[in-house]
Formats: sequence, structure tokens, C-alpha cells
Amino acid sequence: MNTRTRTLLATALILGTASGPAAPAVASPAPAHRAPTAGTAAHGVPAADAAALRAALSGLPGEDATAALVRVGGTGGSWHGSSGVHDLVSNRPADPRGRFRAGSVTKVFTAATALQLACEGRLDLDRTARHYLPDLIPAAYGGVTVRQLLNHTSGIPAALMPGDTLEEWYARRFDLHAPRDMVASAMSQRPEFAPGTSQHYLNINYTVLGLLIERVTGDAYAHQVGLRILRPLGLRSTSFPGADPRIHGPHNHGYQAFPAPAGDTELRDVSVWGSTDGWAAGDVISTTADLERFTVALFRGRVVRGPLLEEMFTLPDSSVRTYGTGGPAQFSAGLGAMTLGGRQVWGKTGGRWGYNSVLAATRDLSRTLVYSVNSTDAKGQDVNRTAMGVVVAAFGAPPAG
Repeated sequence: MNTRTRTLLATALILGTASGPAAPAVASPAPAHRAPTAGTAAHGVPAADAAALRAALSGLPGEDATAALVRVGGTGGSWHGSSGVHDLVSNRPADPRGRFRAGSVTKVFTAATALQLACEGRLDLDRTARHYLPDLIPAAYGGVTVRQLLNHTSGIPAALMPGDTLEEWYARRFDLHAPRDMVASAMSQRPEFAPGTSQHYLNINYTVLGLLIERVTGDAYAHQVGLRILRPLGLRSTSFPGADPRIHGPHNHGYQAFPAPAGDTELRDVSVWGSTDGWAAGDVISTTADLERFTVALFRGRVVRGPLLEEMFTLPDSSVRTYGTGGPAQFSAGLGAMTLGGRQVWGKTGGRWGYNSVLAATRDLSRTLVYSVNSTDAKGQDVNRTAMGVVVAAFGAPPAG
């Protein structure tokens, strides 16, 4: 794999994890004991794809991940696989039905809920966010529209969060963060750019959207998502934890590599970690089966109906460039786009401590992919080897050049 291919894949796989603090680069130790691949099942997927997927999951637990759960589907057949361990103490095989923190995949649920409200005439995408939240959004951000929140072109900077190091974040892992406080912190700063002129992927856009949903419905954000998406689709293993830092139900433990006193590294179990800093931008807990069902229903127009669904498959105008890099805009309302294997793939990644995840599919649903990879550096800046292998096996590599 050439350098450009690795760079493009790295860009694709960190979409959705760049909105929070990035962990310092830490070389992860290989776990002392290994477990065999827990199992795979293929139905109609070409033999070469199935072999590539099995290879991508081989060798777990390893330095970069302790477990992985994968579901590939679409009109070309399906493939399910799991590898690694449930935890590093018992060394039991990973539970293929395990729940996991899906991080910024939450944004797809938030965007879909906001677009449903737009379909009902309760939200206007071209109206300003201040119109709905005049008590929270100051005049300096009075021109930001709902659509600009959805596609990260608002210019609102990230909220100021405490802690600068991995140890500090770990020590504060049970801190509670109120959405209104995070928005107030962000808007106490100067805008990064004029609304609609650049794109900067940040959680704060979806924190504001969560508050908009609550304002126009008079109901809690999580309850609205439950009523509108989880219950109708039967997503019984998907939940929003709120202030609860635990993953309830079956789940494979997540680990993070930390620097050790002797200059080495150690793995700590980070399965219990609060996610109120993510809220409507990144706190959902789900399973690969639930996210696969959600992806298919969403792309088929069963979640957002009518022309507003196209908001999720429409990137900003080509004049809008990525803030700080000048590259092309990559995010629509809730999703991101990339070319893999010569075809356009739409999806969303997520990263919470101990867990990386993705939902992705071609627009015609000829191929879908959902994974959870228990990365030992889930919020680090380097691409996860296991996740990268799964994406290439499922869709093919990005264009070389």
C-alpha cells in the first residue's frame, strides 16, 4: 500500500474522531495472551472479499486492538466476523453481539432527527439557530443557519474543555458536561470563519442541534431519537447513556495505552468512561446489528423521507474548503463521503476511549459495512491498522496518485 493510499485511508478513518481531544501517540504493548478468531459467517460474498476480511481480523488481540466486530452486507451478499477477546483478564473470545460506544456515529441519528423535524415544518434549515435559541446564541453567531450546523460550516469553535494530557482526561473521565455550558463556552470565543465559507468538523455543531431539537419539540433529545428512530426500527440494543458512564448489557472491554513510569506502556480498561461531553454529537451505544439495520433503513428513505434525505448525500458547494487544510469539504448533513474501490461511499466514523466504529455504504446499498474495533488508541492521530484493513477489504482502496 503506497503512502498516498495510507494517507487517504487515514483521513477517512479519522473523520468523526477529530472533534474531541486527540490522545498523545503511545506505542501499545501486545497483550500477553491471544485468543483465536471467535467466528465468521459468509453468505454470497465473493471468496476473495471474505478472505481479505478474515485476514484483516487476524492476530487479535494485538498491539492496536483487543477485539473487532464486523458486519458486511448489501446486494452482493453478507459476511459477519468477530475476533479478539472479551477482556484481557478472562481471555474469553469477543462477544459478536457486544454493545459498544459508537462515538460520532451519534451525529447520523441527530441529523436524521433534525431532518425529520424539517420535513414536519418544525425546523427550517435556512433559518438561523438564534431564531430558535435566542437566549443562548449571541449576536456574533446570529447568522449561523440550521443547515450550516448540520454540515459543519457554522464557524463556531470548539468548547473549551479541561485537561491537556491523557492522564488528566483519565482523571476527569467522570466529569459531567452540560450542553448549554459547552455552547456558552464555544460562543464566548471569536468565530473561526464567516458562516458558510469553510468547513470545520466539530462536535459543537451537533451539541447546538441537540438543543434545537429539544427546544422545538419540548422534549429530551434522547427521547425524541427513541420515538422517531430507535423504536420504529426495533433498535433495542441502541441507547443514550446520559450521565451513566457504564455500558449496560453484553460488551467487550475497551482499553487505552498509557505511558508507564519506566518508559514503557500499559493498557488500562477504559470501558467505564463518561460521555456527557459528546451528548448529541457522540454518546450513542449500539451494536453492529442495530447499526446495520439503521444504515439500510436510512439509505432506503425509511427514516428521513422525501427530498430532505438528499441533504445527507449532498456536500457543500465546491467553493467551501476544509478549515486549516484547504482541502475539499467532506461532510454533508450527518455523513461524510469518500471514494473507495472506484465507487463513492457514504458513512460516519466514531471514536470514544477504547472504541472505534463505523457505519458506511454505497448509495445503492450494494455494499454496507459496520464495525466496532476495540482500539488501544481510539482517539489517537494514527490510523488503526485493523480498521484500515477492514475498510479496504470491504470496499477496496482509495484511488492512488
